[in-house]
Amino acid sequence: MYCVQCEQSNKGGCAVKAGSCGKTAEVADMQDVLLRVMQGVSVYADRAARKGGRDAAVDAFTPHAWFTTLTNVNFDADRFAALIAEALAMRDRAKECALKAGADLNGLPEPAAWNPGTTPSELAAAAPFAAIQRFMDRDGPSIVGLRNLILYGLKGTAAYSEHARVLGTEEDAVSAEFHRIAAFLASDPADADALIAEALAVGALNLKVMELLDAANTGRFGHPEVTMVRMSPVKGKALLVSGHDMGDLEAILEQTQGSGINVYTHGELLPANSYPGLKKYPHLAGNYGGAWQDQQKDFAAFPGAIIMTSNCLINPEIKGYADRLFTAGPVGWNGVRHIENHDFRPAIECALSLPGFMEDAPERRIAAGFARNTVMGVADTLLGMIKAGDVKNLFLIGGCDGARPGRNYFHDLAVAAPKDSLLLTLGCGKFRFNQEELGDINGIPRVLDMGQCNDAYSAIQVAIAVAGALGCGINDLPLHYAISWFEQKATAVLLTMLHLGIKRIHLGPTLPQFLTPEVLAVLVEKFDIRPTGDVQEDLSRMLKAA
Repeated sequence: MYCVQCEQSNKGGCAVKAGSCGKTAEVADMQDVLLRVMQGVSVYADRAARKGGRDAAVDAFTPHAWFTTLTNVNFDADRFAALIAEALAMRDRAKECALKAGADLNGLPEPAAWNPGTTPSELAAAAPFAAIQRFMDRDGPSIVGLRNLILYGLKGTAAYSEHARVLGTEEDAVSAEFHRIAAFLASDPADADALIAEALAVGALNLKVMELLDAANTGRFGHPEVTMVRMSPVKGKALLVSGHDMGDLEAILEQTQGSGINVYTHGELLPANSYPGLKKYPHLAGNYGGAWQDQQKDFAAFPGAIIMTSNCLINPEIKGYADRLFTAGPVGWNGVRHIENHDFRPAIECALSLPGFMEDAPERRIAAGFARNTVMGVADTLLGMIKAGDVKNLFLIGGCDGARPGRNYFHDLAVAAPKDSLLLTLGCGKFRFNQEELGDINGIPRVLDMGQCNDAYSAIQVAIAVAGALGCGINDLPLHYAISWFEQKATAVLLTMLHLGIKRIHLGPTLPQFLTPEVLAVLVEKFDIRPTGDVQEDLSRMLKAA
């Protein structure tokens, strides 16, 4: 297999039988095939959209299919075989839609007609024609790297789009733009300038998608409120919900009412405890455990049932809890029970059959809920503190966490940041330092948890609003970025930041392998992207630029 899509891939790609995430070569190949077919779906959907045509089923299937190929989401070969068959059917639907709209179907790229088959042997034989390194010799690593930058950015955008879609929020224009960019990619373009332009177009699209997701979350659950979230368990039956899907969490809370089961969040769902529409459930008992890479330890120790609603899943067989783990939505692991149609009764019955926690643990809480509505609600106070010099710097420290060495950089940077600075954080990277006692400034906690990686829109909007109020550009703010990069959602957010012209982003702990030295040189020249290095040296450079 060959995989460079996330930070934990082996150097040079996973040229082995299985990736470090546990993904097999068979599944990796099937994911490549699915994405190549989906590019063909978008070729027809794009041609149809240009003539005003649209197929709602195609638009709904597209983000879900792309989402399943993200890092640590779906490892089930049987599910991918079914998805590929469905994708081929969707391509036929998209073609029919284009024909009905009167679209010109001349000059179509390869994925529009490519037939990989549906049997295991056919798919295995077809896989080399979908591999990301297929044209490496012809086009070189820089062009292939730029294509991967777009591909992985689209993956992240698809995930955010699917999160919004399952909450009932989507827009035709978003689907049309996604299809346009995917159709561009289907032609295997080799013009570097065009590829960079389309990568920034992914960033612009992702900004719109994150806006839709923000509207979906706040429209359904209300704006987050500052909440002291319990981080220690209480006595009773227990069910743990991980991933990102707050719609699934709401359904679980509704279906467990009166059952005697306490529901806990894990990882990226920690911020759900601050939404009024979710915290109203008294049996939402708080958060258990840390970031996604701790789940094998956390899940093994949890005395109840566990539901994984979206990324990030790790091999559940090593620690022996697969029999009480359930997957939902795009997630899958061979042999693990999958929840269909939001009917969580199997997981609830499992939770009731398990002992749960025998006693209350010593109470421990942390503050969450500092999303854009909360922060902008005290905007005058914050701006006054900046103008008075009480707050001299803002640091955005967060992103996707991981297990590789070097990620203590983000903890060390947060601890080393001057006491007159506020630390904005989002994504599971916050678990590196969100339980540190870092104090406050005039009663405002120095660590402001803005939510999931899904909530990057909040941080962006706060930065734009503060710059506007101070009458300066966003790059003139005393705002410094240290982003923990891991997978494709982070790639999409990075492209959004680049689309907005944000510069001097410190990215780490290691740079994506698909960013070749030549591609990185372009990004450094245009946006001054910097790899994370020595904490004190980076901090000194950040403060000097303020």
